[in-house]
Amino acid sequence: MPSGNPETLADLLSSGDQDATAVVVPEGGPKLSYGEFSQEVERVAGLLAARGVERGRAVSIVLPNGLDFMTLFMAVARVGAIAAPLNSAYTVDEFTFFMEDANSQLVVLPPGEHAGRQAAAALGIPTLDARLDGARLVLEDGGKELTASRSSAKPAPEDVALFLHTSGTTSRPKGVPLTHANLIASLRNICQTYELSPDDVALVVMPLFHVHGLIGVALSTLCSGGSIVIPSRFSASTFWPLQAETKATWYSAVPTIHQVLLLRAGDDHAPEKSFRFIRSCSAALAPSVIHALEKRFGAPVLEAYGMTEAAHQMSSSPLPPGDRRPGTVGRPTGVEVAIMDMEGKGNLLPVGSTGEVVIKGPNVTHGYNNNPSANAESFVNGWFRTGDQGVMDGDGYLTLTGRIKELINRAGEKISPLEIDAVLLQHDAVAEAVCFAVPDEKYGEVVHAAVVLKGDADAESIRKYCSLHLAQFKVPDVVYIADSLPRTATGKIQRRHVSAAFAGKGT
Repeated sequence: MPSGNPETLADLLSSGDQDATAVVVPEGGPKLSYGEFSQEVERVAGLLAARGVERGRAVSIVLPNGLDFMTLFMAVARVGAIAAPLNSAYTVDEFTFFMEDANSQLVVLPPGEHAGRQAAAALGIPTLDARLDGARLVLEDGGKELTASRSSAKPAPEDVALFLHTSGTTSRPKGVPLTHANLIASLRNICQTYELSPDDVALVVMPLFHVHGLIGVALSTLCSGGSIVIPSRFSASTFWPLQAETKATWYSAVPTIHQVLLLRAGDDHAPEKSFRFIRSCSAALAPSVIHALEKRFGAPVLEAYGMTEAAHQMSSSPLPPGDRRPGTVGRPTGVEVAIMDMEGKGNLLPVGSTGEVVIKGPNVTHGYNNNPSANAESFVNGWFRTGDQGVMDGDGYLTLTGRIKELINRAGEKISPLEIDAVLLQHDAVAEAVCFAVPDEKYGEVVHAAVVLKGDADAESIRKYCSLHLAQFKVPDVVYIADSLPRTATGKIQRRHVSAAFAGKGT
């Protein structure tokens, strides 16, 4: 449960046991207690304040996973500025868009040449270099270390703390401001859902520039008084030794990472009893994969449902002895969830009806940045429209049937791609699968699918398998056999990218 009673991120490190371990950097890296980490954050916040960082304006953070990222992120929040983390792998054009959209006042990067530095220079935004000296974060301006320090007032709960962008699955990414109050509400929900405590150790395998890794794992664990272990990147070959060394009690990841660990379990000598629980989020996890994970790793697998606009988590499967119900994303976790008519007229539908999932709660953003048309479309009668189609049963369990704009419309029949994905993944030879819509003159749209194999099969045998479990109109017309599937930087598979990569290439 949350340690102390934090109202903002500035309170997060000082509300628990100051001698307890807060951050562990493996492979010979430093280990900091809450007291040590808090002091370092205060020191760096003083450097930023003296450097002229303004409250209420964004600081773009272009750093990989590590202690340097966490220290700078917490220091930006402490000084009252807005942290705007960015993927280090972006192109110059992408950095330019995101920095400009956030109206960044400063960009912090690693030393050396970087596309982010080029974008900042073109926009006239000053930059600082960041590097670690042991556990100490060094900030340099033109090669000269910042040493001047100034105190600053702490932020208020209603101040914006974090600025992220949507993943842009169907349109240009939209800026999402999240306040300290939004974040604290979400962290409390996550802590309560998983009964997080100071005894927990979380292994951070997701990127910290994304809500899943940042809010779903790192900040929620710090909120509980637990410890976070931050390797520089996810490595399947070192995952289990690291878990054994740190005695990590849980981790959270996208399905891709779970499936990689499952495929390598024998070769990597994975334990048969591992974590207190395993969490999955950011994409649907097929029931067959959930069962395989639980059987092999001896831990309950809890599927969660989250999005940037909700400061991450909205629902989750419960811990044992609760009913986990694979195929659902569990029950609401401190967030109001309802089903609304698909036209967005504001009519809430009864239990068992299929419609658009809508949410309401203190964790939900107050609106997109400088985008009144998106706000008008997304907020109806106080509810936020998620863009996901789903159905809720009488026990409050939510089943997602797909992104509304990704539903496949074959001759008027609306087909859920998630249903087809789940059937494909039940095939013994299929390791990964994703289906998508392809335009068709006769039917409007037809179903295609791309799969990565782990055994012997061909496209026609996979189609025949699908025909045993799906109505004929849902069976993929074409199955592409692939070595890999295109992914985003967070490991998610977006159907539009898969469609662009495979459609029209034949089997």
